[in-house]
Formats: sequence, C-alpha cells, structure tokens
Amino acid sequence: MNQPTLSRTRPHPGQVIVLTGPPGAGKSTVARLLADRLTPSVHLHGDDFWGYIKQGRLAPYLPEAHQQNQVVLRVLVSAAFGYADGGYQVVCDGIVGPWFIDLFRETAGERALPLSYVILRPGQRTTLERAQSRPDGALTDPEPIRSLHDQFSDLGPYEAHVLDSTGLTAESTADSVLQGVATGAYLLKPLAAHGG
Repeated sequence: MNQPTLSRTRPHPGQVIVLTGPPGAGKSTVARLLADRLTPSVHLHGDDFWGYIKQGRLAPYLPEAHQQNQVVLRVLVSAAFGYADGGYQVVCDGIVGPWFIDLFRETAGERALPLSYVILRPGQRTTLERAQSRPDGALTDPEPIRSLHDQFSDLGPYEAHVLDSTGLTAESTADSVLQGVATGAYLLKPLAAHGG
C-alpha cells in the first residue's frame, strides 16, 4: 500500500508579511483586513503563540522573558514559513522588533520566499489611547506600552519600513501596507542560514 507523501512543489508562490509595532498600533485589526484581501491567505496572530504556554509563562515585555520569547518566535517563524511554503500569503502580526526579525530573515533565505516587514508606528499619545481602549486580556498598562513604543523609535535601517498610522483608519492603513508590499517597499533581504 502506498503511503501519502507531502508534496514539496509549491502550487504558487507564497510570502510572509510581518506586521509589527507597539501595543495599540493596530496590528491585529490591520492584519485581519490584509488577510481578507489576499488569496489564499493565513493570519497568524502572534499573541496567541504566547498564550499557548500554560505553565511558566512570563510577560513577554520583561527582560527575563528573552529566552521564552526566542522560543515562541521560532515556533511562529516555523508556522509562517510552513504556510508560505505551501503557497499561502501569510500575515503575521505581533511585536517583532529588529532584535527578532533576523529569525524570519534566515528562514526566508532558506526557503527562498519573500519577506516583507512593516512597522506600524502611530504617535505615542495615539498608541496609548488605542492600547488602553482595547478589550480585557490585552496589555493596557501605560508603562510597558511607552517602553515598547520607545523601542520602536530610531530604528536605523528599518526606518524605511515604518508606516506612521496616527491619522489613518485601519482600512487606509491596510491599503498603504498592500501598496507597499506590492511595490516591494517593505521587502527584506534574506539572511544566509548562519547570519550572513
């Protein structure tokens, strides 16, 4: 009896779009809109991957959570590129600062798949207002929100990937992201497997 095998042939090219920024930037809302407009598509909500840890979970913004965050990001990267390898347009939203984007870049190089990196960065006041109006379970404490907003400031070479969404609706933000992805404005060069 022949066993079914997993085909490694892509039906059509997939891609990964990492949509990031501080809490309250609108990542999840915009990611849902993007996934609704792309076909075939997958929306990976990054916060869910931290929620899967049932015992021993640390708040991801704490310094002592760095190792936990690396593990979770590696799982998220694996899922994102697994779908993209199958031809899906993957929108991955979560807090993926430049300090973690190389995990995605390495896998993009290994899989020879396009990777776009979009940083939503509304002004700090707008970010705080949006974050504090979110439903229960979301981070609403102003101190870590301010700290994370500061971490997404002055990003050097990644400033070209920033979209100031202060005065934009979620729909117009999604429009801008799609236009930038289509023109290659947010495309990242892949890294060699060992950080080349």
